[in-house]
Amino acid sequence: MSDLVPINNSSSKDELDLTPAQIVQELDQYIIGQHTAKKAVAIALRNRSRRRKLEGSLREEIYPKNIIMIGATGVGKTEIARRLAKLYKAPFLKVEATKYTEVGYVGRDVESMIRDLANVSLSLVKAEFRKKVEEQAQQRAEEAILDILIPEPPTPAGHLENSLEEEERKKSYQNTRELMRRKLRSGKLNDQEIEIDTSNSTPGVPMMQVFGATNLEEMDSQIQNILGDLMSSRRNKKRKLPISEALKVLSEIEAEKLLDQEKVNKEALRRVEEMGIIFIDEIDKVAGRENRSSGIDVSREGVQRDLLPIVEGATVNTKIGPVKTDHILFIAAGAFHMSKPSDLIPELQGRFPIRVELDKLTKEDFVKILTAPRSSLTKQYQALLGVDGVQLEFTEDGIQEIASIAFEVNEKHENIGARRLNTILEKVLEDLSFHAPDLPPDQKIQIIDKKFVQEKLKDIIEDRDLSRYIL
Repeated sequence: MSDLVPINNSSSKDELDLTPAQIVQELDQYIIGQHTAKKAVAIALRNRSRRRKLEGSLREEIYPKNIIMIGATGVGKTEIARRLAKLYKAPFLKVEATKYTEVGYVGRDVESMIRDLANVSLSLVKAEFRKKVEEQAQQRAEEAILDILIPEPPTPAGHLENSLEEEERKKSYQNTRELMRRKLRSGKLNDQEIEIDTSNSTPGVPMMQVFGATNLEEMDSQIQNILGDLMSSRRNKKRKLPISEALKVLSEIEAEKLLDQEKVNKEALRRVEEMGIIFIDEIDKVAGRENRSSGIDVSREGVQRDLLPIVEGATVNTKIGPVKTDHILFIAAGAFHMSKPSDLIPELQGRFPIRVELDKLTKEDFVKILTAPRSSLTKQYQALLGVDGVQLEFTEDGIQEIASIAFEVNEKHENIGARRLNTILEKVLEDLSFHAPDLPPDQKIQIIDKKFVQEKLKDIIEDRDLSRYIL
């Protein structure tokens, strides 16, 4: 029973510990409907948290339950996964399964998704660590600029350092420096140009990494990066910049110096292995297996077989070290119009035990999408045009009309889900967006009602061929 004893794992003390219901609640703020899919990903995420609180051999034996989302484009598949990753500050990567089917050979370097995820994790962790040293880095940058503006005068020959005259000289220098510091902080010196040395922006010897690439294109890129680092580290870089910009550049350099690269890499590696999420879109496009004699179907099955070891658990060399993929959560998605999840090879099917079908969006869903989420489309347009002093007011019948037209166009033509709302809204507000900066004060308040929407879309809706291309 010792395997089941929970521990206060230090690696997870700063992470969110939400219940599945709380996770769904958080997702509800951004995504309308799709409760079944939200519930499935919430359980998968909670199970990861539960696993991290276990100790002993059992912890390593518990693998994530990967998910296949089935649903048409624009119903929220990607957004659910992306919001989930953002909620937990987890490394997230979206890839298209079709990316790995290329003419000439099968399975285009599937391992590259793990290297890309490692880079995402490194950027994420680096940004967090930099935030912690931001204040200290700014102080150091400030001191560096003051050293350039008023360098400390050398002690005159024959003067003792602890003499009274020398003490007075130092006091005077410090007073002048503090006066200059106040001017610097107040912004009075922002436009003054100074020359700064940026040769230390990449301190130390460039880190040589293991070549994880298996295709020539990526290997060539890695060689160029290493040669570039070697050349830049030997070059003395001087730049003349306004003080406002120099302060930012020097703050970046000082922050880089303060980072413990080994610690950053270690945390980035932990997050990839313990919290990483890879969203494989268009999995249905590689699921067809009806005609094995045709090249394209052989290629599709080849991609599945290349994906299999990554999903099952493999070790991939990356710039932050070898990454084990055993506990990365894979969420696959596809419309599955022409194929079924059962058309995937049996081994891959077994690695995606959870199947979730997403609901088709209704007109009522469109109404909610336009108004309910924290960053809904109507709020976005109100904020954008508010920059030019235009106040948009969407009436209830205006919202209903936009939702109704979006739903009808989806029904008559290709169903692209909620993305249709972007197209409709952009067309409705096109003229207003163009003229917004030049509108007279008496036209700065614009009411977007049913009549306004119909007027803007009248010609397009009446011409069926035109609506097919425009909307």
